[in-house]
Amino acid sequence: MRHWILSLGAIYFLTTTASRPLWAQDGAALYRNHCAICHEAVDEEARAPGREVLREMSAEQILTTLERGVMRSQGSERSRAERRALAEFLSAKPLTDESQILMPQSAFCNSGADAPAEPTWNGWGVTITNTRFQPGAAAGISANDVPRLKLKWAFGFPGASSASAQPVVRGGRAYVGSWEGDVYSLDMKTGCIHWMIEVEAGVRSAISIGKASDDRLTAYFGDLAANMYAVDAANGKQLWKVKVDDYPWARITGSPKLYEGRLYVPVSSREESQVRDPRYPCCRFRGSVVALDAATGKQLWKTYLIPEVARPTQKNRSGTQIWGPAGAAVWVSPTIDLKRNTIYIGSGNNYSPPATSLSDALIALDMDSGKIRWARQWVENDIWNASCTTTNIEPSTCPDEDAPDFDMASSPMLVDLKDGRQALIAGLKSGVVYAIDPDTEGKVIWQQRVGKGGTAGGVMWGPASDGENVYVAISDARRVTGGREYDPDVGGGLVALNLRTGEKIWSAPHPPCGDRKPCAKIQAAAVTAIPGGVFSGSADGHFRAYSTRDGRILWEYDTVREYTTVNGVQAKGGSINNGGSAVAGGMVFTNSGYSHHTGIIPGNVLLAFSVE
Repeated sequence: MRHWILSLGAIYFLTTTASRPLWAQDGAALYRNHCAICHEAVDEEARAPGREVLREMSAEQILTTLERGVMRSQGSERSRAERRALAEFLSAKPLTDESQILMPQSAFCNSGADAPAEPTWNGWGVTITNTRFQPGAAAGISANDVPRLKLKWAFGFPGASSASAQPVVRGGRAYVGSWEGDVYSLDMKTGCIHWMIEVEAGVRSAISIGKASDDRLTAYFGDLAANMYAVDAANGKQLWKVKVDDYPWARITGSPKLYEGRLYVPVSSREESQVRDPRYPCCRFRGSVVALDAATGKQLWKTYLIPEVARPTQKNRSGTQIWGPAGAAVWVSPTIDLKRNTIYIGSGNNYSPPATSLSDALIALDMDSGKIRWARQWVENDIWNASCTTTNIEPSTCPDEDAPDFDMASSPMLVDLKDGRQALIAGLKSGVVYAIDPDTEGKVIWQQRVGKGGTAGGVMWGPASDGENVYVAISDARRVTGGREYDPDVGGGLVALNLRTGEKIWSAPHPPCGDRKPCAKIQAAAVTAIPGGVFSGSADGHFRAYSTRDGRILWEYDTVREYTTVNGVQAKGGSINNGGSAVAGGMVFTNSGYSHHTGIIPGNVLLAFSVE
């Protein structure tokens, strides 16, 4: 067990001019030659944080991201000295002399008792059907209690600039991963650390907890290097580690789903972002779903959404060889349908020609064999990569500048309708929500437009349903023309749709930004529902609860502030994106801080609220 963390120590702003240090000159050249192509892109789909966001981070946070976080692949191409020079240049702050300090003893729990036996918020969607609804008894709070929520404790992630992995609550513990590759088991009431481990790469998916072949409770999670892990939930001891995809840019973004001794793992990638560099030989990644034996990690089956291996097709205008077909990444957590022995997933766009039939699709697979039973493709010929909207370089690798990039980025939900039927709810970046009949191979029951959609718009990480309505958060991000900032007057909100008909029950626009700068009305994070209330976070850093009856705001908390943390780590809140909140045992947990795609305010804190 590690008892040390990265120091975030004192921060000193540089004011020298004539005596400008060597690292500033070296860092500037390194940035210009290797980083600016992404970090200075001004298109809607620009996923890398801009210079203004990076300056809000410490040098330690940037260095950690380059060495252990989301940028570890790019960082590995630079020397240690170059990474340090980049970190100091981009933050405009020096690295502290001490890179490590002992974790305060007060940060650790005194009790070593085993964790309770049953989970209360498990995995991504609470249930295997991904409804993201927590019943009143398990939630421990009602809509009437929500206005009395107060911050109980804050936990800082050392060296982090983003905090978006959804917490999981099982009994008396909260489990959460970090973008920097640390995984924690915390006491849910106090935030003290039961155990902490470091893994190979960042963990941004929710953890699934359950039993395999013995009575031992096990925590399962994936990382940004496409590794799956099984660790003892009581003490963090690693039981097995398996790489589910050897492709260099493969990663696990969606949360694995555990059921009856099997893990269903979605595989995505970052390859579509690499083609901002016209020298990159795009693209060969194929999205997939992998089934593993939960006891051993042995692969049971693997289904690629593009059956054929990519082949050389043509050369781009820079003379670089292009490969295809590629893409169809699986960003979402699978949904399990026991009645039909089926799992459902959503897929993303193709990266390079030719187009394939399982991109931008809702796909049904046999649980036992992985065989594809049926699929519903929402957008044909959506061949897109990041070079298509990059204005600071010639888009020499863009296959079709008119392709919309309309991924199915949110997990499908399997819901019960009052007439006895079931439906699959699917939300897309197009801004359209569909209800699908699972018994007729994808026949549409209803569809409803809730947003304008776009490469960073529409429905991103997922709605919630309480059995009456479906509650959908809308991103609809738009950048100011010719700039990196998001338009503060454009954005999303929250919409309630009748589960049976798709009729709009109410629509709650995103509140005005006011004096906050930067600000964006982006509600991309997954939604969480309890009886009478819906929790939704925003890129402006506000965490809000809405009434399920009429959409009025019951409670809100501005997370953008500095915190005194229970583990002694310097921490602040920022944009809320990706993972939603977890509600269990009378407490509400959310992460705050997001410096990547549609994130404008970095941060590194887990917040726990309870009723005062």
